[in-house]
Amino acid sequence: MRLNPDKYNRTINLLCPVCGNTEMEYSDDADVVKCVGCGKELTKDELIQENGVSIDAHVDKIKNELTKDIQKEFENILKNAFKGSKNIRIK
Repeated sequence: MRLNPDKYNRTINLLCPVCGNTEMEYSDDADVVKCVGCGKELTKDELIQENGVSIDAHVDKIKNELTKDIQKEFENILKNAFKGSKNIRIK
């Protein structure tokens, strides 16, 4: 297959559940993030859970794109495999 995995990379901005700000202070060592806007502190897991609907929407969009691209790639493979055959036609 000739699918480019970079096409499906996304950056999802996680929002503070209190003020909607996207800027967070965090350390790779700590499990706590702090909103720069309002000072709300959450664990990384809580922040991900609070943004679950947005994350799920992005994942669904990527799944749909990938499904369409795989389907198109298989159609192209089949067409090329039977190209020139008098007995088999792929529509």
